[in-house]
Amino acid sequence: MAVDYTVIVVYLAGMLAMGWWGMRRARSKSEFLVAGRRLGPAMYSGTMAAIVLGGASTIGGVGLGYKYGLSGAWMVFTIGLGLLALSVFFSARIARLKVYTVSEMLDLRYGGRAGVISGVVMWAYTLMLAVTSTIAYATIFDVLFDMNRTVAIILGGSIVVAYSTLGGMWSITLTDMVQFVVKTIGVLLLLLPIAVVKAGGFSEMKAKLPTEYFDPLGIGGETIFTYVLIYTFGMLIGQDIWQRVFTARSDRTARLGGTVAGTYCLVYALAGAVIGTAAKVLYPDLGSADDAFATIVKDELPVGVRGLVLAAALAAVMSTSSGALIACATVANNDIWSRLRGIVRPDGERHDEVKGNRAFILIMGVAVIVTAIALNNVVEALTVAYNLLVGGLLVPILGGLLWKRGTVQGALASVIVGGLAVVGLMASFGILANEPVYYGLLSSLVAYVAVSLATRPTDEAVLAAWRERLAGRGGPELATEPVPAHQ
Repeated sequence: MAVDYTVIVVYLAGMLAMGWWGMRRARSKSEFLVAGRRLGPAMYSGTMAAIVLGGASTIGGVGLGYKYGLSGAWMVFTIGLGLLALSVFFSARIARLKVYTVSEMLDLRYGGRAGVISGVVMWAYTLMLAVTSTIAYATIFDVLFDMNRTVAIILGGSIVVAYSTLGGMWSITLTDMVQFVVKTIGVLLLLLPIAVVKAGGFSEMKAKLPTEYFDPLGIGGETIFTYVLIYTFGMLIGQDIWQRVFTARSDRTARLGGTVAGTYCLVYALAGAVIGTAAKVLYPDLGSADDAFATIVKDELPVGVRGLVLAAALAAVMSTSSGALIACATVANNDIWSRLRGIVRPDGERHDEVKGNRAFILIMGVAVIVTAIALNNVVEALTVAYNLLVGGLLVPILGGLLWKRGTVQGALASVIVGGLAVVGLMASFGILANEPVYYGLLSSLVAYVAVSLATRPTDEAVLAAWRERLAGRGGPELATEPVPAHQ
């Protein structure tokens, strides 16, 4: 295992080194939170794919393949579909807004007053997303070093918090590009073909497994529909995803780069399901489906390759964890703390805003690590996060982008009614039930339409300013953001 340990240690040291390098570039709020809005198509697509394909998509995706066969790809597949829809239909408009958070978009569209409440819901989502990614460190480090769960969470979480705090989005972008390459090599180019060969090829897999393992819809229509509601729609509105869209240097970059990343997700989804199916042939009696990834890596891969594939798993977890962490801190600082204190941000960028956002990343990072140590069930935590996001914020966000008649009162009613409905239904039906997201989303839609129609339309001046921003002709950064010397 010495070679495998060396690969992992070098990888982790490299993450910290990139955090230090990123610190030198993050000298303004825009640089720190959205990488100066200067990413080109290649870097944008790599980092976008890295953030959406986390531990749940890698370890969980293989686990679903182990349990259901090829149809286990649907969870990650719906993530890819959501990213494609975001990129093709919405990303250009989102990028042109020149904002930092989803709540700022809601304030622009509806004329203020929606920010704090929507910010609280988005903060809860990003916090739980960061927590679920952090919990996953325990599984990986247990395979590597037989490490205590709490120590593993602290170790993995501390590395992510360190490089995210140092350089903000620049550090996260650089590390995500490395993580994207490592994941591609480790999972797609190494683990996938080795797993299929070890299982005897597809003909042997078909001979040893029930036919439903090769049914594309074997996981069930209701489950697929729920995945679409939670993950496809969740991709359209999450702060962690939007904050990456804000890093694109142009509309074309956001659309093209996101389309490439979404297509990559579809390939990754199928790869995970095939690896899980091969693991079912090799290890038909595992105690837990989620052990399939670690088991096949530990027992079937040669020395060195095993370390690289485990580094790929770490990369998957770290990319999602760091993206969720900076999103959580951005929302906490800009949408909640600053508004509650009554701070009106100036139009110009200020260097001390970097210090404030850096402090919030550190604070939120500690909170994420502590919460991850206290929780055990990753699936339940992730379900709570997405139920709150989709049930509380999907309707007012998409309504603001697509329906002129929507009002701020309708948006607030939608967030409150949808959020409370989701929480109440999870308490009644159980966290993992489908009803909370179904009925929560429906109640949010009814509240939005009914209250919007019952109240005065949004002021025409607000809508005019909104249209200007959507067209890319407004926003303080257009006048104040300095052009770097190397451009």
